[in-house]
Amino acid sequence: MAKERCEIWARHMLDNKSTIRKTAAYFGVSKSLVHNEFSSKLKRANLFLYIKTKALLNKNFKDKHIRGGESTRKKYAK
Repeated sequence: MAKERCEIWARHMLDNKSTIRKTAAYFGVSKSLVHNEFSSKLKRANLFLYIKTKALLNKNFKDKHIRGGESTRKKYAK
């Protein structure tokens, strides 16, 4: 069950280009659980999917400061 869950989450994340936080909200679980599933269980369950998901996570991490700045700009624009 856990292997299937991490693969479902990873495919959702890749299909929608979403972040860990958005994926966790979509499935109604904590972001810590999603991150733990990706970092430990997905690697053993499906290495190819893990590599693709890891690349997306790295891209999201690099873009994090841009999304945060944009959010702050929108907040104070009101």
